Amino acid sequence: MASPITSSVGLGSGLDIGAMVKALVGADTAAKQAQINRQTSNNTAMISGIGALRSALTAYQDAMKALNNKDAPSFNAYTAKSANESVVKVISSNTAVAGSYDIVVDKLATSSKVASQQFAGGATSAISAGKLTISQGGKTYDLDVASGATLQSVRDQINKDMSASGISANIINEVGGSRLVLSSTTTGANTDISVTGIAELAIDGTTQMSGTGAGFISAKAQDAELTIDGLKVKSASNKLDSAISGMTLELTGVSAKASDATSGTPTAVTVAADNDGLKKSVQSFVDAYNTLQNAIKSLTSTSRDADDKLVLGPLTNDPTTRSLLGDIRKVLTEVGAGDKLTTLSQLGINTQKDGTLEFNASKFTAAMNDKKLGPEIQELFTGTDGIFERMNKAIDPYNATDGSLATRKSNLDKAAKNLSDQQAALDRRTESLTESLTKKYVALDTALGKMKAQADQITSIFEAINAQAKKS
Repeated sequence: MASPITSSVGLGSGLDIGAMVKALVGADTAAKQAQINRQTSNNTAMISGIGALRSALTAYQDAMKALNNKDAPSFNAYTAKSANESVVKVISSNTAVAGSYDIVVDKLATSSKVASQQFAGGATSAISAGKLTISQGGKTYDLDVASGATLQSVRDQINKDMSASGISANIINEVGGSRLVLSSTTTGANTDISVTGIAELAIDGTTQMSGTGAGFISAKAQDAELTIDGLKVKSASNKLDSAISGMTLELTGVSAKASDATSGTPTAVTVAADNDGLKKSVQSFVDAYNTLQNAIKSLTSTSRDADDKLVLGPLTNDPTTRSLLGDIRKVLTEVGAGDKLTTLSQLGINTQKDGTLEFNASKFTAAMNDKKLGPEIQELFTGTDGIFERMNKAIDPYNATDGSLATRKSNLDKAAKNLSDQQAALDRRTESLTESLTKKYVALDTALGKMKAQADQITSIFEAINAQAKKS
């Protein structure tokens, strides 16, 4: 920025040189300064508006993503409850059937845990070189053990090479020595780990270890065993997704037995229509959409200031924003691929004059109770080519990292840099012109001062001559 022009009165002329220079410099630069100020203000407002729009779009997409969480489905038509989650947890889907079930868990599925023979030398015990073969459930894995290996280095090698297969190793130091212990994340019968190839590390995972010998530690791997309404079920995993149609069971514990009982105490699992949960999820979608619409409205609205002058929003009349709004609203009017449920209006959702959505709770309840549309809501929103998928397809060309809004922001940033450069150039011109004009007017004032001094001198001479003439 140019240094400020201070007011200074010329000694020779009596004129305010500072004020004159400031006025002349202002006349020269005012038009350009006004142009830079106007363009900077508009550009800054546009950058702010684009940023606010992208934030609103991201928040809306995040809300849809949360409603489409596969681990916690938001549009399930049914809800399932377990009377004892320390025995069994349950999740229902849209293909569930309302009803109740008694579940008794007799055994949980377990994984294999085996130990090598005991090594008196501890973790640094030497291990022979060779090919170590680890077998589990019909699969074999080979590891080349180099010369100079120790129990600890073999452990590290197993963890490095076998972690992706769910097999890990550690060393347990017990009384009398150390053992290499292998465990697996795979559960179910016939998944016991066996080790061959190097004699001192050989383990038969189907034989219990005894004394200092190798084998399984406490029990072989086993399947889960349970009864559902008295019907026996086995599973290699503690998570069963096909034992009851439309439900996923997660076994968390063995059913307790009374002292005189021959079987465990049943845990009641109930499945019922979840109209309230569906209503809450649909309302969440409506709220997220309306939040987006209101954010865009605030960016594109017009208003009047205290002087009744028209004030435009940062994105008022912006063609990109108009196009975005059109693409988003089009999704709401498209017909989905469902059977009975194909439009939002069937659920009591309608677009209002201001672009926001209205949710009619009474119409929604009728759709659930009378028309039984609950099981189709999930497909309408989260299914293939559902509302969420189509919404994201409409928004991504604008809000993606390489979308049109990002491109706009990049161009606006370049414009801001250009305006900053223009301002710097104008500041340099202002400083240079101020310095030049000040020098000229100071020089002129100095010349005027000299001329005035000469005039005063001449006047004094003539006055002296006149005075002498009068005396004579």
